[in-house]
Amino acid sequence: MTTPEAEQSQAPRPEERLERAVRAAEQALIEFEIAVETFRVEVENFSRLHDQKLGPMYARLDELEALIAEAKATRTGDAEDLRLAQEARARVMPIPGVEELLNGWMDGHGLFPEAAAMLTDQAVRPPERVRPSEQARKLYRELARKAHPDLAQEEAERARREEFITRVNAAYARGDEALLRELAEEWAAGPDLAERPPSRAEELYARLEWLAQRKELLTLVARELEDTAIASMLRLAPDDPDALLDEIAEKLRADLAEREAELAGLLAQE
Repeated sequence: MTTPEAEQSQAPRPEERLERAVRAAEQALIEFEIAVETFRVEVENFSRLHDQKLGPMYARLDELEALIAEAKATRTGDAEDLRLAQEARARVMPIPGVEELLNGWMDGHGLFPEAAAMLTDQAVRPPERVRPSEQARKLYRELARKAHPDLAQEEAERARREEFITRVNAAYARGDEALLRELAEEWAAGPDLAERPPSRAEELYARLEWLAQRKELLTLVARELEDTAIASMLRLAPDDPDALLDEIAEKLRADLAEREAELAGLLAQE
């Protein structure tokens, strides 16, 4: 028969319960950070792909809107039409100091052939795909769980982990599976760290509070990402976002054809 004294001696101390709570919270936070970072990379990569593939079409639509407004203003001479034409032209005028942003799309003679082809049904070399592969995702998750700075207790070790994770994040953002493998080997060859000693109750409470604050911050970051237009588009076709871009491109081509016809009709009346 177990005596009350024996049961009391077998019960975990408050510090031990706090230690388990802190470890569980740390792992939960790391998993949350991995999910947020993965989502951020997906949003940024899809945004880049969206701009590469559809940017020239949107630019051409804006130019056609300006040309149509100018043609109407020329034909009517109405003050309101003139104002609308000026506003439409202002929307497509280059912003001083950012012409370099057009590098890759056009030169002094207009759109490059690849960009112009995107406005038609001509074949065009697809934009670079930078969405990480499943293996890259797996490597990233494993590295993030093992090398996360929050697992360090010493300042020097935290700095080492932060520098390493920065390189991991950069490789993952590029979808560089080979580099992620090299980083995994580098981490495996690194120093083995001893388990951290039990913390005092006051330190554990402070740690739990910090983890809760960090989670709140990440929740805000995730919410901001989810509220973007690009994220909304990704939710429409999470399994095949490229197909969604093709669908949008097809609609833009129809809009372009309609605007081109409208402009041709206005010019024919002059």
